[in-house]
Amino acid sequence: MLLRLLVSSLLLVSTSFAVPAQEKRVHRHGDLSDHPHKDDANFQYDHDAFLGKEEAKTFDQLTPEESKDRLAKIVGRIDMDKDGYVSHQELHYWIKHRQRRYVEENVNKHWKEYDLNRDDKISWEEYKNTTYGYYHGEEFDDVEEKATYKTMLTRDQRRFKEADRDHDGIATREEFTAFLHPEEFDYMRDLVVQETMDDIDKNGDGKLDINEYIGDMFTLEDGEKEPDWVLTERKHFSEIRDVNQNGYLDVSEVAQWVLPAEVDHADNEAKHLILETDTNKDDRLSLNEILDKADFIRLSTITDYGGMAIDEHDEL
Repeated sequence: MLLRLLVSSLLLVSTSFAVPAQEKRVHRHGDLSDHPHKDDANFQYDHDAFLGKEEAKTFDQLTPEESKDRLAKIVGRIDMDKDGYVSHQELHYWIKHRQRRYVEENVNKHWKEYDLNRDDKISWEEYKNTTYGYYHGEEFDDVEEKATYKTMLTRDQRRFKEADRDHDGIATREEFTAFLHPEEFDYMRDLVVQETMDDIDKNGDGKLDINEYIGDMFTLEDGEKEPDWVLTERKHFSEIRDVNQNGYLDVSEVAQWVLPAEVDHADNEAKHLILETDTNKDDRLSLNEILDKADFIRLSTITDYGGMAIDEHDEL
């Protein structure tokens, strides 16, 4: 059931540390990857950035020949002026395109689940009934995770109302996109910050102390030593996040943390990929250069992490 899946996801997010802590809370428009950008460790970020992060699961099952054949087809689509080379501008445009497609595809997938009467709109009642089903008597008395469910319902309703700009209780496709991806919309910014505060501010005093900040990222087990990244995060809290140096993060400081000033990550990643792949240093990529770095590129944003189907109707 959707509700149980949502609860499982919520619990997983609250207890998972696979993504380094400093990456977990930060929202960026059109994130290129869920992985940190650390080339000294691996190229996972670049893989997601070049190929796209959602359709990656089939690529590792391809033979080297099949991988290169798929890459060649993708490169042909990126090369918009058909001069045989991929320029920075073309690569940047492609990565931005894949970011937009990720959001669109995610919205389209959920749209079919929630638009029950097929009127091309989603009302709050449709969303609530589909997500919470017969549990949504608002008390959830027969549910083990009663408090969690009630919190989720309240949070969803607040977010739906914020996304619903004309306040008619019905979400258009754009409003539903804002509901699912609030970080993509400026008018949802305050809500993203508030949800972060709700999650981390355990004592409800309207600010985050160092224990709440670290506790959202890491729980120390008996006899365990704090890893180096936690020590680094303690320094980041005191030296970077706590701008006014009062020992707490207020709402404005949390906003600076989770919604940093906009940086064009697609542009930066396009430059980085060219730097890593352009062997003759002519500031553009040939098909041979890309194929020579197939292991580096095949798991990146350009091909949705390797699993991108070559859809001729996928207009740029």
